Amino acid sequence: MENVCLREALNNLNVAEVCHLNSIIVATCRGVFTCDNLIHLFCRKVGINWHSKYMESSNHILVVDDHRDIRDSLSKYLAQHEYRTSVAADAVEARQVIDQRAIDLVVLDIMMPGEDGLSLCRHIRQTTELPVILLTAIAEDTERVIGLEMGADDYLTKPFNPRELLARIKSVLRRTHSLPPRSTPTESDKIKFDKWIFDVAQREVIGEDNVAIPLSTAEYHLLNAFLDHPKMVLSRDQLLDITSRRSAKVFDRAIDNQVSRLRKKLEDDPKSPTLIKTVWGGGYMLTVEVER
Repeated sequence: MENVCLREALNNLNVAEVCHLNSIIVATCRGVFTCDNLIHLFCRKVGINWHSKYMESSNHILVVDDHRDIRDSLSKYLAQHEYRTSVAADAVEARQVIDQRAIDLVVLDIMMPGEDGLSLCRHIRQTTELPVILLTAIAEDTERVIGLEMGADDYLTKPFNPRELLARIKSVLRRTHSLPPRSTPTESDKIKFDKWIFDVAQREVIGEDNVAIPLSTAEYHLLNAFLDHPKMVLSRDQLLDITSRRSAKVFDRAIDNQVSRLRKKLEDDPKSPTLIKTVWGGGYMLTVEVER
C-alpha cells in the first residue's frame, strides 16, 4: 500500500515539490527510512495533508496472528488491494493498535499464546463497534459457534484462499457501513414505548398492570435494536449485525424467530402486529415513539 500511494504522490508533484523531496532524500541518505517515513516527511515539508488526500477512502485492517509469515503475507495481500493495514503478534499489541489508531476491521487468529483470540474478541465487542473476522486451524463447529457467540462477524478456517478472506472483509464492511446510526445514546435504565416500560438493568418489560415479563438474551438485544432505531426499517442483516454481530448466512432465519417470540410478549394480537411491523422486502420496523 505504501508503494502504491508513494507512486501516486510522485506522479502528482510539481517542480517545487520535486525539489523539496530531493532535499529530504539527500538529508536522510545516510539513514534507513521507509516509504511511510518518506511520505510523511515530504507532506510535512510541502504542507500536504497526506491522510485526507491519499488515505481517507481506504479502510484500515488490523491483522492479529502470532505467526509472522501469516500476518505479514496477509498484510501485504490486503495492501495490494488498497487497504491500509496494521499488524499485531498478540493480544497486547492488538489492544495498543486499537487504542492508538483508527481501525475499521480486525482479522483475528484464535490460537495465540497468552490471551487467546476468543478473549480478545470478547474485549473488542465490549469496548468497540469494530467488526471481527476470526481465523483458526481447528475446523470444528463448536469453536465456530463459540467464536460467533463472543461477537465475531465471520469465521474462516486455515488454510484458506486470501481471495476468500478479501471477499468476507468486503462483505462484513459493507454490512457494517450500511447500519443506520442510533437515534439517541442508550443511557436511561428505563425506556418507555407504547404501553410498555423496558427495564434495561433487569432485562424485562413492564406492562400497564405492573407485571414484569422477563426477556431472553436474544429478545433483549433485539428490543434494544428497535428502541435505538424507532420508526426505521431494519433489514434482517442489519438486525443480525446490531443484535449479535453474527454472520447473517450462518443464522439465516434467526431474526424471524426472535421477532415472532418478542411479538408474543408485546403485541395484543401477535398474528396482526401493530408494534413491530413487517415491511415486505425490507425487514422490520418499530412503529411507536420512544421516551428515555
